[in-house]
Amino acid sequence: MALSSLLPILFLACTSILGTFVVSDKPDPGKDQPHKGDSPPPPLIYSPPPPPPQQGGKSSTRLLVHFYSATCPNAEDLVMAEMKSIQAEDPTLMPALGCDASVLLVSKNGTAEKDATPNLSLRGFDAIERLKKILEKACPGIVSCADILAMAAREAVFLSNGSRYDIETGRRDGNISRASEAYTNLPPATGNITALIDLYATKNLTIKDLVVLSGAHTFGVSHCSSFSNRLYNFSGSDTTDPTLNSTYAQKLKQQCVPNDTTTVTSMNPGNLLTFNLGYFQTVMNKQGLFSADEALLHNNITLAYVTAQANATSSAQFFKDFAQSMVNMGRVDVLTGTNGTIRAVCGAYVD
Repeated sequence: MALSSLLPILFLACTSILGTFVVSDKPDPGKDQPHKGDSPPPPLIYSPPPPPPQQGGKSSTRLLVHFYSATCPNAEDLVMAEMKSIQAEDPTLMPALGCDASVLLVSKNGTAEKDATPNLSLRGFDAIERLKKILEKACPGIVSCADILAMAAREAVFLSNGSRYDIETGRRDGNISRASEAYTNLPPATGNITALIDLYATKNLTIKDLVVLSGAHTFGVSHCSSFSNRLYNFSGSDTTDPTLNSTYAQKLKQQCVPNDTTTVTSMNPGNLLTFNLGYFQTVMNKQGLFSADEALLHNNITLAYVTAQANATSSAQFFKDFAQSMVNMGRVDVLTGTNGTIRAVCGAYVD
């Protein structure tokens, strides 16, 4: 189970607004617009340290950059080309993709990970199947759904004005998907800083990874149910969270009525489609949507990072850090070598 959606990474979904952050009802058309489908990829700004030489392919027991160089050399290019088409058709899919292939599995009884409340904002499952069909045609039985999703998440960030970085591949697919794991493995939206740090530590992820990956909340949407407690029942007191900007809270109440489980709202005010530094400025302005966002202000390390990025004049450092943290997260609980399988259809049934 991955710890983030980038896009909403995470996403999942999964970049720089200079100076003082001003809430706007729509993005500034002069800054940080998503890359157009025909834009050439920029140079990679981060590449993970190369591992010892080892032949990639289905028998490898570790993740590698360019794992498919011998068995499906065009895999990443094929994903990039199709992701451009997908973005052109529906740009809102970019931040809606998840980062864990088990979320693609389907349960007839509604008990798979995709059925869990924290994952209800994820979309784009058909897009992943499109990518899978293309890769199955080019290289049958070679590229896992887990790696396709990792590639798609990377391209979603890039096409939304983020960086394009090297990713490690070589994952194999599992056949287990439980809704319960979304509640135990995903960072809770209501988590305090201690709980969040402890959860990341169980996955060998650092405090820096926590604050950097939280930056994926800079674009995309969330269901009202993920933060409504801050509006209507903070700490069980039927009041609004006093740490939430009062003007912003009133705006959210206009969008989200009590017990609303269907409405979605932007995770970063005024920005839906662009991967940028706005999240950190939002958190500093007490407009972080989740309690877990506000929690970043209560640890010296996370506060220092939020402050630095909120005042940064360039997104370069955040982009580099995000790439590294995505690589770190991509190493969590993976199947490699002869473990797992290569699913022919990503949205296979688990029951």
